[in-house]
Amino acid sequence: MRRLRRPARRRPADTLLVAATALVLALTASGCVTVHGERELTPAATKAEAEQALKDFTDAYNKADKAYDPALDAGRVTGPMGEINQAGLTSRQKSTPGGNPDHRPLELTDARFAIPRKAGWPRYFVADTDSNRDTDQGSGDNRWLLVFVRGGAQQLWEVAYLSILSADDVPAFQNEAGYAVPVGAGSQGLAVAPQELGERYVSFLKDGAAGQQGPFAPGPHTTEWRAAREKDAKRPGLVTQYVDRADSTGDFAPLGLATEDGGALVFFATRYFERQTAAQGYRPKVGKDVKALLTGEVKNTVTKRWVSSQTVLVKPAGTERDAVAVVGRLQGVTAAEGS
Repeated sequence: MRRLRRPARRRPADTLLVAATALVLALTASGCVTVHGERELTPAATKAEAEQALKDFTDAYNKADKAYDPALDAGRVTGPMGEINQAGLTSRQKSTPGGNPDHRPLELTDARFAIPRKAGWPRYFVADTDSNRDTDQGSGDNRWLLVFVRGGAQQLWEVAYLSILSADDVPAFQNEAGYAVPVGAGSQGLAVAPQELGERYVSFLKDGAAGQQGPFAPGPHTTEWRAAREKDAKRPGLVTQYVDRADSTGDFAPLGLATEDGGALVFFATRYFERQTAAQGYRPKVGKDVKALLTGEVKNTVTKRWVSSQTVLVKPAGTERDAVAVVGRLQGVTAAEGS
């Protein structure tokens, strides 16, 4: 007679596994499961985290400035701000090895945080602050905007962009459920997508004029800067040449927030070379800050490498003229070579 086989006894762990599998399948079918947490829109930071990041940056910045030691804030800066800051401290450390005799602690108060919700990494937010470096009245009053970025949950918040703007140039940001609205690098809702700003700006500086090349509005960082360069190029006894290039990789990526008028405030970076060649028998003048970063010997030529970060107000798509206003620019020499 054939014996009937008893069903195998299911262990408790097996039961849990089957139940969990069934639950996942049910949730997937209903569209309610998030398999990858990086796809979920989450705030870049809480207000408390943003406040702590600002404090940590300010503390590190002051220690580094007092000692002229780039190592003391290297973990709190990155991108264009990082390169400018670290090169400046390295230069001053060499020219003034005893530290900063005129150190005055930086204070950043009245902080207003624009924190977007975003999926995945990197994440970022903007701190709009009042510094103790201005007059707090009239034309001398300004705001320090710091763009904090973080590339992963285990990384520190670092400042990638710093812009010093008049209070009138700080726009009102769009708000969705209490959070700022991020602008994607390839956004088609703007007159110029953030990822194109670097190349368009470089093209403008090389060939442009207001209303002819690119969408940039006239101003000190566009038409007036081009005019100043042209004047330098014609100075008797000293030829100055400029070569610009965009940089939008890694922590140099453009970052932006949507504004209430349908446009955006965007931060982006470029690099440029400034080559000065003196007439035979003469040498270009080199200041002590540049000299501290110099390699080679200046015989009749010096080439400076600059990092430049721009802050722009971009109008909505469909705007043809003066669609991009450069409201701020921070630049610094990061290296120099003599020949």
